[in-house]
Amino acid sequence: MNLHREIEFENDICAHLAAHGWHYDGPEDWQRYDRRLALYPPDLITWVRDTQPEAWDTLVRRYGTGAEGQLLDRVRKSIDTQGTLALLRHGVELVGPKAPIDLCQFKPALTMNAGLQARCAANRLRVIRQVRYSVHSENSIDLVLCLNGIPVATTELKTDFTQSVQDAIDQYRHDRPPKTPGTHQPEPLLAFPGGALVHFAVSNREVHMTTRLEGPGTRFLLFNLGCDGGAGNPVNPLGHATAYLWEQIWQRERWLDILGRYLVPTRNTKKQPTGWIFPRYHQLDATTMLVRQVLADGPGGRYLIQHSAGSGKTNSIAWTAHFLADLHDAANTKLFHGVIVVSDRTVLDKQLREAIESFERTQGVVAIITGDGGSKSRELADALSGGKKIIVCTLQTNPKALEKVRQLAAAERKRFVVIADEAHSSQTGEAAAKLKAVLSPEALADLADGGGIDTEDLLAANMRGRADRDGITYVAFTATPKAKTLQLFGTLPDPTRPAGDDNLPQPFHVYSMRQAIEEGFILDVLRNYTSYRMAFRLTRQGKAISDQAVDASEAMQGIMGWVRLHPHNIARRVEIVVEHFRQNVAHLLGGRAKAMVVTGSRKEAVRWMQAMSRYITAKRYDIGLLVAFSGEVNDPESGPEAFSEHNMNPGLKVRDIREAFDTPDYSILLVANKFQTGFDQPLLCAMYVNKPLGGVQGLPCDRRTARRDRPGRHSRSARQTRRTGPLRRFRSGAGRQGRAEDRECTVRTECGHPAGRGTSAETIQAGETGLPGRAGKQSRATGGQGRDGCAAAVPQGSRDLQPLLRVPVAAVRLR
Repeated sequence: MNLHREIEFENDICAHLAAHGWHYDGPEDWQRYDRRLALYPPDLITWVRDTQPEAWDTLVRRYGTGAEGQLLDRVRKSIDTQGTLALLRHGVELVGPKAPIDLCQFKPALTMNAGLQARCAANRLRVIRQVRYSVHSENSIDLVLCLNGIPVATTELKTDFTQSVQDAIDQYRHDRPPKTPGTHQPEPLLAFPGGALVHFAVSNREVHMTTRLEGPGTRFLLFNLGCDGGAGNPVNPLGHATAYLWEQIWQRERWLDILGRYLVPTRNTKKQPTGWIFPRYHQLDATTMLVRQVLADGPGGRYLIQHSAGSGKTNSIAWTAHFLADLHDAANTKLFHGVIVVSDRTVLDKQLREAIESFERTQGVVAIITGDGGSKSRELADALSGGKKIIVCTLQTNPKALEKVRQLAAAERKRFVVIADEAHSSQTGEAAAKLKAVLSPEALADLADGGGIDTEDLLAANMRGRADRDGITYVAFTATPKAKTLQLFGTLPDPTRPAGDDNLPQPFHVYSMRQAIEEGFILDVLRNYTSYRMAFRLTRQGKAISDQAVDASEAMQGIMGWVRLHPHNIARRVEIVVEHFRQNVAHLLGGRAKAMVVTGSRKEAVRWMQAMSRYITAKRYDIGLLVAFSGEVNDPESGPEAFSEHNMNPGLKVRDIREAFDTPDYSILLVANKFQTGFDQPLLCAMYVNKPLGGVQGLPCDRRTARRDRPGRHSRSARQTRRTGPLRRFRSGAGRQGRAEDRECTVRTECGHPAGRGTSAETIQAGETGLPGRAGKQSRATGGQGRDGCAAAVPQGSRDLQPLLRVPVAAVRLR
């Protein structure tokens, strides 16, 4: 095998496919390819003749020797108007045959129909190399994959010894336009929606793919295995590192399964197709492994899918729900009577709901429990008794759903799957009462202050003490599993032995946060973490303030007055946040950028909202504010009446906060124990954190601003967009005791604008930033251990820092 030459790369791929069920007649196959129609006529005609002889005879009787031409022209016209995917799934209609002519046969759910099985085996998969695809030029594409003569994929190959995968991507962007330059006529093979369904850029080491060519703006997604928990592909001692593409993905049965079940059209508000959803490798791998394992284990298993933010978890859940709902065993017995998808958000997650409904092939098999028509409990009971294949419900409905499916499982021996989304939600009532038995003291304190519960906690509460299996199969999706989640749903490396230090439960499938960061799907917000102390030293040529420079009386007065809820403290921080947002964040994304302020408690959120409203009104700024917290807050110092989301957001009216925040009317959202996880707002560019974050709460919170799917950015990968840069974080906090001197420093980044001034002393929180010093120990560091923190996530600057933010900094010694 000569890896140095691209032609040998082609030879290796074509030889493997030819040996594993694909048609390949040699390098001259392209001469039988019809450029004008973008079809391979011999395979299409053969398919129709062999699988639908009656329809073919009808065409011959009607059109005589012109039957082939009529069929080919009609297929081309139908593909141009309806799209390739629709024609493959629904066939083409012609005058003469009574029913549409099928253009392929995907694998049926049941194996009892011998005729369908024979048709499926008759599918003609073909690989054609060096295809001259245009009637306007002699441009060629390295490989074209066809199903019964209809192109479904194209591939540009590059060997890493002479070029890279980026050269293949650039070739698609600049040399493979979907419309002919000058004439703007669509290229049938490359245009959307009538061209190939997916386009691969492949080298010896990497694979990228896109579902729609748009010239220089074409966006490619990585399609790699991952390597040692990160990006890339592992070394393949037997050949190319990317051999999994043609050995696994293009394997005959799996490729037909992808085309038949995974691809989903995306549509705009007018129901017009805008693209296809093609699964990424980890999505294919996780769903395929899960279905195979559930078949092997039977009902009653528990599986944990640990997929990071940026993994496309919503689509993975939708695929899983539909695949398990249609799953049959070897005896053609339906394995499950229904699938319950739990979205633990007060309002059903719109994205998850739309994904599950869009994947629905047969109308009426999906039920969404919303309560719009009355009682949610009644809707749930009707859906379960009515035989709905997939039922989507909220966390509030979930306890009743679990109890109902247990009753059905026990009384009628029915089998169900429960798929749990990890998203965070506030919760009270029955579910909260059950949770008190399993929550930690910290979590209970957080719950008492309006904090949230997720499906992990709820399922733990419902499953607590149930040593026996109840016949329900549980599948949990989470990016940051808690310890109890691993215990409940994790898979033992050695299932024959009990759990122990050498046999700890593991996730069933992992797409790590590290891989998501390295692949560019989310940002590493801590990559250039900078503390106030470091920023201060940068402005002082690396010099820190010594304790001799501190005036004891002024420092003590400043520190003792630094109380979280003191109006002066809040006013100063509000000023910093608002001015920083105005001058360094608000202009991003064409002026549509939004920010979130995370406060430490509901009372703090109320006071921040009041202070920020006063400041914005006094400055006459056009900044819309929203505040989100659970329940009511009684704070006589802020007002005589109880405060709630309703009376603090008068412009909200009947809208949900998520919906309102998505409009141009609001730019800043203040939260207390809400929306820090499970909240997808693509315009969110900055997060100001006024509380310490740690453990599984800290990572999802940071990921709110880490996503790359921000509209209006130059994109680097398909359906993902790029932000201006990594985030730098500044953090301050309150020390317990010490001495400080009220000073001013300048923090510099690329923006070049001052963002406000403060006048009171601040301390630097060593415990949160990694600075030296611990509570109870002497430290000469310009910082100390504090219990509270304030952080601002702002764009990372260039090497030469420019003035950005002027804030007070205090030198503190902890006692």
